Amino acid sequence: MKTTILIIVILLTLQSCSRKSDSTSLVDYVNPLIGTAPASTLNALRHGKGSENNAQVVPYVTTPFAMTNWTPQTRATETKCIAPYYYNDSIINGFRGSHWLSGSCVQDYGSMTIMPVSGDLICSTEKRGSGFSHQKETSTPYNYTVYLDDYNIKTEMTATKRCGMLRFTFENAGSAHIILNPNSDEGQGFTAVLNEQNEIVGYNPVHRIYQGWGEEAGFSGYFVARFNRDFDSFGVFQGEVIMERDTAIRNVQDLGGYATFLVQSGESIGVQIGTSFTSIEQARKNLDAELANKNFEQVEAELKATWEKVLNQVQVEGGSTTDKTKFYTALYHSLLHPRIFSDSDGTYLSFSGGKQVLNSGGKDYYVDFSMWDTYRASHPLFNLLMPEANANMMWSLLDKAKNGEWLPIFPCWNSYTSAMIGDHVITTLADASIKNIIDINDEEYQYLIKNAFETPANFEDYKNGKGRRALSSYLKYGYVPLEDEVKESFHKNEQVSRTLEYAFDDFALSRIALKRNDNHHAEELLQRALNYKYVYSKADTCVRGRFADGSFTPDFDKLKRMSYITEGTPWQYTWYVPHDINGLMELMGGEKDFAEQLDRFHESGQYWHGNEPGHQIPFLYNYCGQPWKTQALVSEIMLIEYDAGVGGLSGNDDAGQMSAWYVFAALGFYPVSPSVPEYVISGPHFDRISIQLNNINLIIEAPGASSGKNYIQNAKLNGKIYTKNYLNHFDLLKGGKLEFEMGSTPNKDWGTAQEDRPYSLSRE
Repeated sequence: MKTTILIIVILLTLQSCSRKSDSTSLVDYVNPLIGTAPASTLNALRHGKGSENNAQVVPYVTTPFAMTNWTPQTRATETKCIAPYYYNDSIINGFRGSHWLSGSCVQDYGSMTIMPVSGDLICSTEKRGSGFSHQKETSTPYNYTVYLDDYNIKTEMTATKRCGMLRFTFENAGSAHIILNPNSDEGQGFTAVLNEQNEIVGYNPVHRIYQGWGEEAGFSGYFVARFNRDFDSFGVFQGEVIMERDTAIRNVQDLGGYATFLVQSGESIGVQIGTSFTSIEQARKNLDAELANKNFEQVEAELKATWEKVLNQVQVEGGSTTDKTKFYTALYHSLLHPRIFSDSDGTYLSFSGGKQVLNSGGKDYYVDFSMWDTYRASHPLFNLLMPEANANMMWSLLDKAKNGEWLPIFPCWNSYTSAMIGDHVITTLADASIKNIIDINDEEYQYLIKNAFETPANFEDYKNGKGRRALSSYLKYGYVPLEDEVKESFHKNEQVSRTLEYAFDDFALSRIALKRNDNHHAEELLQRALNYKYVYSKADTCVRGRFADGSFTPDFDKLKRMSYITEGTPWQYTWYVPHDINGLMELMGGEKDFAEQLDRFHESGQYWHGNEPGHQIPFLYNYCGQPWKTQALVSEIMLIEYDAGVGGLSGNDDAGQMSAWYVFAALGFYPVSPSVPEYVISGPHFDRISIQLNNINLIIEAPGASSGKNYIQNAKLNGKIYTKNYLNHFDLLKGGKLEFEMGSTPNKDWGTAQEDRPYSLSRE
């Protein structure tokens, strides 16, 4: 009898746990603290350098693609490559309305910070910080809560698209102070206390880096902070100098304003903060539009519901809580950028200097495109899951071209930069065009052609980031020779990597030309798409620097970083021919030699997942008839390069690209060559996946995948045997069911036939 009762109790307990698991909100699997500590993976330690060993993400409370993101602040600077928050720091000195490009090594800009203190008034960011414990810290996409030990203050944050909402609960009775400051490293900015309106307002001028380093970008980050009770006192400050009852201060180092309150123990003070890149008045309008008459709990619930709706587009079954935490955190990180720049009424400042006030007409206008990274997987993911948002992003890029007269290369802080190499705005537009997300009209098409064929006649325009770097020598030789040092760029030299990336961009543009029946440009661009061959050394089975006379440089070690390679080794960049893997295969002597070279590359430990140029490499076995090796390799990378700990990302997340790679890998396919509407299959990692694609449901079934059966045995698409080792984008959009029979050992026959392999230009 006792045994029977015990069994019943166990069954009821398990049933209860099952119900709890089934009802878990997907957003509650997201842990924004993942990646906030230095990477702890083997490959990150082997290949990473300096800031490359940090994911550079921060625990954002935010909507997808928000104008302003809200984070605790442990570093008070906007200096390049220093994120606002690091997990290993022990002092919080504020809570920031941030425009940090998540996962990057760029700069925050136009940001502001708010900090509560109790007791004595301490305004200086250097002096006012408080210790905190991670045991008293809770981080979700919709709420961040922490206890400030030095002041006995509980701080809570939630947010809307353009606004933040904070609540400070003071344990100590008596004087409580709330301090606000623009985070200007240049000693600029403005703060004013509007006592009768219970507001503190201000702005922080934005400065460029890369092109025009240090110059003003032509706009500021504006804020309006509205308090839910009257001030008992107020003032402004500069550093440790406090000016009580003064109402304004501008253009000095470490400036800001404060409000003082007399509080009872346990009393809370709420602050609503509207932000804008247009003006203080627009920041106030954004505040009124998004937070009017809402309390903290309402805003928090709405933000949670927003994330839940987005994440519910992809529902996964099977696997552990850790698996789901890794997946949904990756999806969250994928959806932080680019950034909405326009106000709630559509107002925004024009690109490259902000000389005009424009209106988007109801669409969101976006900035901060980390194009060297996100063209690979992030924007293809948006094309799949949220095509309308990506269409607006593409409209934003084309709008920048119309306002600045050149298609941008790497547009950040609403300015031209040539921070990284390549011309991947073209590739991103091509991917959206080929997948019918956007239509490119005649005027817009000319901007793409202009980037590919012209260099600015005005040297100042070129120096400031317009046009492709080193285009003249690329057109003359078919590659960028070592003599061209590419001086007007943040990344100088890197000639081989530039050649490879331009060849791919030319291919992507040829896809648009063909779609438009522009055969003249298509033919020339297709020839240029083969330029990768000029920097390939058959003697070395590797790319290598080349002089203008055609000779290869003697300075060569395929295993070491070289000045003509971007952030990697020649061997790592050899595999960057996404559009023509078959052509690369021929250079290496055929598919057998290609596969052996690929084997040796991985066996030597050269693959580094922590940087983007190699993200397509694990999928290349599909092209040489050995897809089971892709299946094994992707499974291994997902296991060892990502985890659910605070060091769980193996390198800079770079605006979500690292995370978007994981999302695709978990789904079981990856866009190796954006602008080709195909995804290379690697095999799902959940037993069942449901994806909402424009109100069409796609079901992916792979029983056993989440428990280690990572080899594809057979596949069916809508009941029909499927032998191709890639998927067509338009087939996925039709919905239905994709079924995989998974196993623990490879099936070396599935997906190996020539006709079952992905697209390559040389096989066209």
